Amino acid sequence: MNGNLFTITNGVIENGTVLIKNGKIAAFGTNVEIPKDAEIIDVKGMIVTPGIIDAHAHVEIWEEGLGMEGMDCNEMTNPVTAHVRAVDAINPEGIGMRDALTGGITTIWDAPGSANVIGGHGVTLKTSGNIIDEMIMLEPSGLKAATGENPKGCYGQEKESMPMTRMGVAAVMREALIKAQEYLKKIEKAGDDEDKMPDRDLGLETIGKVLNREIPLRVHCHRHDDIVTVVRISKEFNIKVSIEHATEAHKIADFLAENQIPIVVGPSITTRSKVELTDRSLKTAGICASKGVPVSLMTDHPIIPVHHLHLCAAFCVKHGMTEEQALRAITINPAQLCGVGDRVGSIDIGKDADLAVWTHHPFDIMSKVKYTFIDGEIVYSQDSGCCKGGIN
Repeated sequence: MNGNLFTITNGVIENGTVLIKNGKIAAFGTNVEIPKDAEIIDVKGMIVTPGIIDAHAHVEIWEEGLGMEGMDCNEMTNPVTAHVRAVDAINPEGIGMRDALTGGITTIWDAPGSANVIGGHGVTLKTSGNIIDEMIMLEPSGLKAATGENPKGCYGQEKESMPMTRMGVAAVMREALIKAQEYLKKIEKAGDDEDKMPDRDLGLETIGKVLNREIPLRVHCHRHDDIVTVVRISKEFNIKVSIEHATEAHKIADFLAENQIPIVVGPSITTRSKVELTDRSLKTAGICASKGVPVSLMTDHPIIPVHHLHLCAAFCVKHGMTEEQALRAITINPAQLCGVGDRVGSIDIGKDADLAVWTHHPFDIMSKVKYTFIDGEIVYSQDSGCCKGGIN
């Protein structure tokens, strides 16, 4: 109680209270009736936001401090590995998960890397627990794909196999989608006749979910021409896509807005380590948001530590994004993109009680997370330094 509530969908409520029952938000506002047996946490003068959401990360798929043993991001044995699942590689007790809680991060989209044209499916999960299956919110919640330098370098240059060019990347992507179309047609034609049913193919099943618009194809793109290629393919197959990284999205912001293509911008506060990053700008998120493009932000952890997502948002504000746009980019926008907008991303009645309590405005460099709540339970407390599942 007594916190300044940044609800995201209902404005800012000063000196407000959030009532939590059975892990859900039961009420919020300035005139909340508090049950006599309620546990009261006074956060006077502090700011309460929805739990922060990292729209694109590799937390504990690429484990810190373990070298090759901890690098499980990329199954670089074939440019199309739609059958692999990020959830099978995540160590929920790794350092990154605990770091996430210290930064108010309650939900992440954890995904394979970008070595393959189609790399596997990602999972939307909560950041507290030690049994990954119990942390899953939605899986699969997107099929990871990639364009540009990464697949070209991993195959054409390294293995002397397709794809070697941008033409090759697009062709491999189209071929995979066409094979999945044919697979779905065979299943439909077989009907209830088991003898006519094609052999089960886990990869084609997953791509089939993309074709049926059940999940988006989430495509690693830096250059604006690669982004346009992905939009072209999305129209050819009538599929949902998002642009991951979106380094040059500011060059085609009107085009993205017209086509309502969601983008996930970042990691923004790193060096320009690749040719594709030459035109990277901290203004990208703000320019695109101002045009009406649905913008989310990422850390791409461990490229940027996951608990610094709020600082990434602060830099975007410094370079033109409004505070409201930046808050939405780390709450409700990624919640919707990751398929869980009905559960998290805002302070609303009936949603999961995933909250972050801040000592100052989240975009203030001096701000610290006082408490992180998941499902109404304190999973991190600044006072004790304890995260549920470990000590930070």
